Amino acid sequence: MDKKVLLKISNLKQYFPLKKHIGKEQLYVRANDDISLEIYQGETLGLVGESGCGKSTFGRTLLQLNNQTDGKTMYYGRDVYDIAPEYMHKTFSKLASLHKEAEDAKNKLEEFNKSLSLLSEEEKNKKENERVALVKDARFKEFDIAHLIGGLYVATDLNEVSTVYDKKYQTAVKIKELVEKIGEIKVEKHAEETKLVDKKQPIENSAKLKSYDDNIKKVNEQIENLRAQMDKHDENIEALKDKYRSKDGFSYYETLQDNGIDLAKLKYSEMRKLRRDLQLIFQDPYSSLNPRMTVGQIIGEGLTAHNFFKAGDSRMQDYVMQVMEDCGLASYMIHRYPHQFSGGQRQRIGIARSLAMKPQFVVCDEAVSALDVSIQSQVINLLQDLKEKENLTYLFISHDLSVVKYISDRIGVMYLGNMVELCSSERMFQNPLHPYTEALLLAIPTTDAEGRGEIKPLEGDIPSPIKPPSGCKFHTRCQYCTDICKTVIPEWREVEPEHFVACHHILDHKVL
Repeated sequence: MDKKVLLKISNLKQYFPLKKHIGKEQLYVRANDDISLEIYQGETLGLVGESGCGKSTFGRTLLQLNNQTDGKTMYYGRDVYDIAPEYMHKTFSKLASLHKEAEDAKNKLEEFNKSLSLLSEEEKNKKENERVALVKDARFKEFDIAHLIGGLYVATDLNEVSTVYDKKYQTAVKIKELVEKIGEIKVEKHAEETKLVDKKQPIENSAKLKSYDDNIKKVNEQIENLRAQMDKHDENIEALKDKYRSKDGFSYYETLQDNGIDLAKLKYSEMRKLRRDLQLIFQDPYSSLNPRMTVGQIIGEGLTAHNFFKAGDSRMQDYVMQVMEDCGLASYMIHRYPHQFSGGQRQRIGIARSLAMKPQFVVCDEAVSALDVSIQSQVINLLQDLKEKENLTYLFISHDLSVVKYISDRIGVMYLGNMVELCSSERMFQNPLHPYTEALLLAIPTTDAEGRGEIKPLEGDIPSPIKPPSGCKFHTRCQYCTDICKTVIPEWREVEPEHFVACHHILDHKVL
């Protein structure tokens, strides 16, 4: 059975500028540098590496808490037309000029490849990084258009294409606004019901509640009419595609079309509406909780911000108490403050705050590293239970390989801002293929060393992320380093089914 991709990350970069001195070069901390991977719905993806390798930055960048410097983060938890982001309109309105930019980038790459054919292998290696950069630029510019219009990328009349898609987009915007309006009406209706119940008044014959129902019915009728318009727009798009189906390249570009949302292109207000889908569990259970708010207020803050409930709705308290119990907290503690809880209980509060939003994807940023070992296992078991119950997807960040092995379906290994290996948890421990992964596994303390190499910590310091080594960043600490490692960035590739590695000298022996 095919796995459903929830997030697709392509060549993600996150650079932080340093203060520039007069006459000096602008320097950047390259926290994440060209990361590509897919995260499947319902899985736990573990992320490991030494401190400072960019794990937490990667998790926060996926959630767009940091505005990513470059690359794409496609989210498939909702249909792009349900959100109708503004970048779609900008693409449709500039379709012809964007198409020309993409074609120019493709032509530039072709000319560069022709020039390479005249060079020696050594000279080609020196220009490999430049070639890769041109490939990415051409691919991204092509994808910016093709993922929205598919095979119509080959159309000769792009103004016609722009018009038909923009009409669909404008209809989607109207539907989105009406759906949001229904949500607001329902919240107001629930609040009114709460008032009547508190006053012990009957709700069956309430004229005010009936007016809310009438308004909802009217808005739903408007939405149905607009959805009928959407169907007509789709018919027009299919008719337009029929004109170009026989053109070269139509089938290829049709495969690129998808309904994913490019999170990096969303405005702040648009990203805010997706916050309920994408949540974060913080590392520190102490500083991440407001000491002036009760547990009920902490958990309920997001619920009112995202219109689950209106402030003061008694049903919200019942919901919060249920979430607390699901997360292993006694509901009678709802009016207590964070200082009245232990470290493990505080982390459960953080978990409850995130999961109360019914998210699809949760970044667990060193969620157990600040806890005692005995408490760690309880919190990990809680996360596992909640994942199965709510069909959650986790990015579980940790420096503890034993914890990651226990909770993760797949494990990714990061070094100095780059992903160097990614595969199933079982495969990672059975047959690591990257020298850095090998070194991390050999550094794990164990009482049973039978069948594994000599236990020794990885030697040397991590280079600076401001001016990292050229070529493979790990070459300064790698025992297998050769000349190519010092100049050419290794390609991120699938060396066996679902096992990705970025290395010039992939290990072909079993380490453990």
